[in-house]
Amino acid sequence: MIEALIDGERRGSVLADLAIGRMRSAGKLADLSMALAGRFTDHHALLCRLHLDRVKVFDDAVDGLEDQIAAKAKPWQRAQDLLKTLPGFGDAVAQAWLGEIGPAPHLHFSSHEKLACWVSLCPGNNISARKRKYGRTGDAGTYIKPMLVQAAWSAIRVRGRLQARYSRLVRRFGGEKNPAAKKKAITAIAHTLLKIAYQVLKTGTPYQDLGADFYTRRESPEQKQAYLERQLQKLHPGCTITITISPPEAALPPRA
Repeated sequence: MIEALIDGERRGSVLADLAIGRMRSAGKLADLSMALAGRFTDHHALLCRLHLDRVKVFDDAVDGLEDQIAAKAKPWQRAQDLLKTLPGFGDAVAQAWLGEIGPAPHLHFSSHEKLACWVSLCPGNNISARKRKYGRTGDAGTYIKPMLVQAAWSAIRVRGRLQARYSRLVRRFGGEKNPAAKKKAITAIAHTLLKIAYQVLKTGTPYQDLGADFYTRRESPEQKQAYLERQLQKLHPGCTITITISPPEAALPPRA
């Protein structure tokens, strides 16, 4: 549309017809046609051309830099392919990992906990008088930490274990309407991604998602029973809960 405006097209209906994707719905095309009908002079066209040319210069610079990074990372293509099996990990995140941590983190860190501490994705412990106070992550991991957080935002959009874990953490930390809860939860997902990446590179095995129902399957009947008992105690403090398990019908003696 901008290129057409620069070339001299001023008809709103013609410009709206250049829309793509969801903008081509009937209602939006009509609104778009009205929005594109207005005062657009040669001066505006000149400014648009200057801006587009400047954007192209930066795009070309980014493309050239990405080509150089890809060439540097090529010797570790196997490790890069393993990292890209993780949800949220693309070329940029995988290459950032290789550049800052390397293809074999287990050779430098004896456990993923120590690696997470080095990257500063472990919240500090601030406990006083048996009360856990606010603990924040550190400022290290200048390059890889933001990339892992970015990967975490992408990973929770994919249906699977990580999405389920994020939802559980948000509920635990304060709910969907609490921005701080989402921030803490996404930091925890970034920490989880780091642990998975460490294990994937150590074993050389691609990541296999455990499924969106992983936490539901993991909970045993005993854990569910204890949870329900706690909920009843909250509703009726001081009550006594007695659980009676009836035998299945097949085990009952036949009636006379």
